[in-house]
Amino acid sequence: MLWPLTWAVIIGTLPGVFIGAWVRIEFLPDPRNFKLFVGMILLYIGFRLFMDVIKNKGQKKGSSTKHKTEEGHIVKLLESTLRQVKFDYDGETFQFSPLIVYVICFLVGIIGGIYGIGGGSIVAPFFVAIIGLPVYTVAGAALMGTFITSVAGVIFYQYLSWVYTEFAVAPDWTLGVLFGLGGLLGMYLGARTQKFVPARIIKGILCCCVLFVAVRYVVGFFT
Repeated sequence: MLWPLTWAVIIGTLPGVFIGAWVRIEFLPDPRNFKLFVGMILLYIGFRLFMDVIKNKGQKKGSSTKHKTEEGHIVKLLESTLRQVKFDYDGETFQFSPLIVYVICFLVGIIGGIYGIGGGSIVAPFFVAIIGLPVYTVAGAALMGTFITSVAGVIFYQYLSWVYTEFAVAPDWTLGVLFGLGGLLGMYLGARTQKFVPARIIKGILCCCVLFVAVRYVVGFFT
């Protein structure tokens, strides 16, 4: 787990979720018009992921040796400040600005609060396609951030359902539990298998998922 990235995601996203939920109730009871904006952002991120997959197509997909599997996939933190986080992974050095992550996650939190999503579907491809972080180091931070902000969002929406009784914003707990159980199983399987799957394949799957959601949002705006 890359904890500096994880904390940046959580601290940046949480206030955005609360603001987004309030904006949803006060100004966007029907947030249909916002879908086009989110869809275009996801289209851009999906395109960047697609170009990255194509660019790295001819590169080595990874070693299958035991040493590479057990030793190569270890994050070694080299520097962690408010201005810069630098770490070594798989023999390469990566860096990012926590302040940029804070701002991006704050905006993603607002979008997530409006739509009722954790935001991981946006921040994960953004970290990979735009910031250039390795896909293996992004998953843990995105999942932890999604979990924390989702729980906070559910509690806040439950509170809003008592304040704004004229709107049907109370969480559907039965559906939420079913989503949670399926998500837990998927996260476990993904975490257990990701280090055995080449990064290019994971990026390709992520690209397809992002583009699918983006197209659904854009088409949904016009239909």
